[in-house]
Amino acid sequence: MGAASSVPENSIHEFTVKDCKGKDVDLSIYKGKVLLVVNVASKCGFTNSNYPKLTELYEKYRAKGLEILAFPCNQFMKQEPDSSEKVEEFACTRFNATYPIFHKVRVNGPKASPVYKFLKAKKGGCLGSSIKWNFTKFLVDKEGQVIGRYGPTTSPLSIEGDIQKALNAQ
Repeated sequence: MGAASSVPENSIHEFTVKDCKGKDVDLSIYKGKVLLVVNVASKCGFTNSNYPKLTELYEKYRAKGLEILAFPCNQFMKQEPDSSEKVEEFACTRFNATYPIFHKVRVNGPKASPVYKFLKAKKGGCLGSSIKWNFTKFLVDKEGQVIGRYGPTTSPLSIEGDIQKALNAQ
């Protein structure tokens, strides 16, 4: 089913996740930044339409405080079969991604990553809290609060206005 109705954490900054090489990353390093958190896959029909747009957004707004956090996921028709390191190499080589690619995670089910349990608990989707497919996007404000959720068919560029608003918030 979906995520629990509540989670003990109050901010995404309270989590530690693994980078693509398995090293711990304390998400508190992103305090004061606007985050776009995305579950990615290299063999998905949305790959070619999302990765380039994510890179475009990152290049345009990184200096203003946007960080994109990409989490590979293999839960949807096994569309991310490679290791986390190979996913990073793919994204960087093919799409010039310079934003962080983290360790592969589960986004649904009892073994879902705690950060994804948090994201889903804070912003459910139109059919409940479960992630429906690759390239679901969560917009997180500078204080670590989830302020938007966008489905896989939503182009990253179409949420540019929401990103600008979050970047300009005091």
